[in-house]
Amino acid sequence: MPRSVNSVAKRARRKRVLKQAKGYFGRRKNVWTVAKNAVDKAMQYSYRDRRNKKRTFRALWITRINAGARLYGMSYSQFMGKVKANGIELNRKVLADLAMNNPEAFKAIVNKVK
Repeated sequence: MPRSVNSVAKRARRKRVLKQAKGYFGRRKNVWTVAKNAVDKAMQYSYRDRRNKKRTFRALWITRINAGARLYGMSYSQFMGKVKANGIELNRKVLADLAMNNPEAFKAIVNKVK
């Protein structure tokens, strides 16, 4: 009995990978073995960085809140401790946005927790 190979699935798989490699430089975009490795590595990076993005944004928010709080003579940790103690239910994302884009509202929060 002759050997059966599924060329249709093989071609579809290659087309899918080469489509994902669209826009890459040089042989990474059109040579199967190089494109396959490049796409695999890109997927690893994207998986990792979807998690890292959350850390980076939290660090950015903390930096912005710290800068805003220090204008009124408080450190970040003092400010956040007093925010929690006073039962203010604003998260870091909102506080950072207020500190940057709405300083009057942030000052009102600082005055309330002092």
